[in-house]
Amino acid sequence: MTPSNSTHDADDDPRNKDIKIYVNGDIVHRDEAKVSVYDSGFMLGDGMWEGMRLYDGTWAFFDEHMDRFLNSCKSVSLDPGMTKDEILDALNRTAAANSMTTDVHCRLMVTRGVKDKPFQHPKLSRSGPTVVMILEHSKPVDRLHSKGIRLATVPQVRGLPMSQDAKYNSHSKLNCVIACLQAEQAGADEGLMLDPHGFVNTTNACNFFIVRRGEVWTSTGDYCMNGVTRQKVIDLCRDNDIPVFEKNFSLYEAYGADEAFLTGTFGAQTPVAEIDGKPIGTGERPVTARIRQLYKELIHSQI
Repeated sequence: MTPSNSTHDADDDPRNKDIKIYVNGDIVHRDEAKVSVYDSGFMLGDGMWEGMRLYDGTWAFFDEHMDRFLNSCKSVSLDPGMTKDEILDALNRTAAANSMTTDVHCRLMVTRGVKDKPFQHPKLSRSGPTVVMILEHSKPVDRLHSKGIRLATVPQVRGLPMSQDAKYNSHSKLNCVIACLQAEQAGADEGLMLDPHGFVNTTNACNFFIVRRGEVWTSTGDYCMNGVTRQKVIDLCRDNDIPVFEKNFSLYEAYGADEAFLTGTFGAQTPVAEIDGKPIGTGERPVTARIRQLYKELIHSQI
């Protein structure tokens, strides 16, 4: 079986063995960064997280990431105990403690905190939130942009908002983990997930786009994480006369696409080589390449 890849594959960086991590106001060596087994995030997946990237000393699209993160926390009555400016200050202090300036990926995590007893009720978390910021030297591997990702359509779906809204970047990611396992068992790299009506939706880790006859299509966004990078790609297409549509489409259109790519904070835009063993297009990806260049220029303009 061909070894699997991931949209989060990064070049190995030995510096990450000695990074310092932010834990509830302290910045400590990774070996000392610990949370309680009574923490609601560990025990129940009761928490929210956000992924961000640092480019030349600037956290890309920080306001957009904070809008999503803080809205998610508010929606589940989780007080992170920090303002947006305080989060930014903590991120910058952690980056400075690690001598980090660029090609850095952060995972910001906030849980409801340590529980008094190992049960579900949120009111058992009385001591306040747990806040963790993991910053790593992390640069996507180059091979994925030439080789592409292999997707397999999986039975696990992104559900309806009243079950668990996929717009939450919650610690409860089991449905995505299951989708990833199903894809690997099918010999692919990641899982292509459908929505409850059978339309193409997202992958287990990233948002999904196809290109057909020069048009860029992505899902309606009703059943997937509304990614910051996803929205930036949509905006870039609109601003640069690339036809773009948020719409329902089936595997029929996906299989027959000229190009396909994934979007995410870590990998930006990652080409898709095949879906369910079917090659996508001819391997030429002019629209994807143009979008990648426009995105790089957008990042550069923020620095």
